[in-house]
Amino acid sequence: MVNVTLLEATSDNFFADLEQLLSRDDQTVTDIEKTVADIIQSVRSGGDTSLLKHVQQLDNYSASTVDQLEISLDDCEQAWNTLPGEQKSALQTAADRIRIFHEKQLAPSWDYTDADGNRLGQKVTPIKRVGLYVPGGKASYPSSVLMNAIPASVAGVEKLIMVSPTPNGETNPMVLAAAYLSGVTRVIRIGGAHAIAALAWGTESISAVDKIVGPGNIYVATAKRQVFGKVGIDMIAGPSEVLIVFDQSANTDWVALDLFAQAEHDELAQSIAITDTFERAEELKASIDRLLPDMPRSDIIEKSLHKNGAIIIAKKEQFASLCDQIAAEHLELMTENAVELSEQVHNAGAIFIGQYSAESLGDYCAGPNHVLPTSGTARFSSPLGVYDFQKRSSIIDCSAKGSAQLALIAETLARSENLEAHAQSAGLRKASK
Repeated sequence: MVNVTLLEATSDNFFADLEQLLSRDDQTVTDIEKTVADIIQSVRSGGDTSLLKHVQQLDNYSASTVDQLEISLDDCEQAWNTLPGEQKSALQTAADRIRIFHEKQLAPSWDYTDADGNRLGQKVTPIKRVGLYVPGGKASYPSSVLMNAIPASVAGVEKLIMVSPTPNGETNPMVLAAAYLSGVTRVIRIGGAHAIAALAWGTESISAVDKIVGPGNIYVATAKRQVFGKVGIDMIAGPSEVLIVFDQSANTDWVALDLFAQAEHDELAQSIAITDTFERAEELKASIDRLLPDMPRSDIIEKSLHKNGAIIIAKKEQFASLCDQIAAEHLELMTENAVELSEQVHNAGAIFIGQYSAESLGDYCAGPNHVLPTSGTARFSSPLGVYDFQKRSSIIDCSAKGSAQLALIAETLARSENLEAHAQSAGLRKASK
């Protein structure tokens, strides 16, 4: 029997208990911060030599030059060509759906001309160079390649450099095939904090990028945080999480398996369910206990549910507000009024509406991006998208008449801020008319 925390919204301590549940503290990062900082500084100062040393020590792969770490695009194409038919079809279909969805996000440049002849607008251009981190070794995720690389390709990124560790030289054909399908322009077998450092600062053989995206372990996440500012990053993602709201219309076996789908990622993952009656909560617990023994990763699931999971009993009118408070990465609404409820929710990375919208479909092939804000950051953050690979520049193209009119305003505001050079700079244009 799995010991899952049961919380009742009517309890005096409910909100304090909920806050404690949500504030997962997975590990003390002080030592990790120092280790990562040392690695970054080493690669920054030592270039290729330092990078190769870290690859041998940490990636368990030996090479005498960075060129030997490259996986050619021909190898990626060969991986695609030799995939079994079922895998090839699944990868192609997923890639097509992801591309179609993200093409709808493309933002055009725009401008308008006001009454005084000033042309004002916004110029949208792609980021030129992007680094994509892809986990390797025990965790190899072709879906992550598709979800990160395709939006970049759609945006028009010129250079997309994928880095991924290959312990003992072992590569994942699906990952390489996904790189081929997604528009990756270079693949290098490096991982960890040293890969992030090489992308951010560059080495003799690797040109620095403008932005780094992609998931990784705590060392990769810490490295991304430390190089932010030198380069852009997508987000600092925490452990995976799902919130499932269900009522009497839901099949509790489906709810249980959807909870498992998040919990099996790792012990730090968080799976929470909300329902409106004690009876429904008990039925879900029974489904969990009955289905868990058949799961290959049952030990991880059980530890995750016990440490970070919960079943919450609340009134239906509280559902939307609780969803907003939790601000989950993945939100499943398995209720009779799922569409109406979804319209009341403002904070979620992705919203899965209705009984048939399993979160795992979003992970792989529905189309929307699976790179989502975690740890409550859906309150102010959005899923990864084409817009993360585009920059916006403001356009200000003033006519002589328009400049003179605007100068009257600018002079007044500048002098109110005691910035006389600003005022005179604007006024010169007015005087020359």
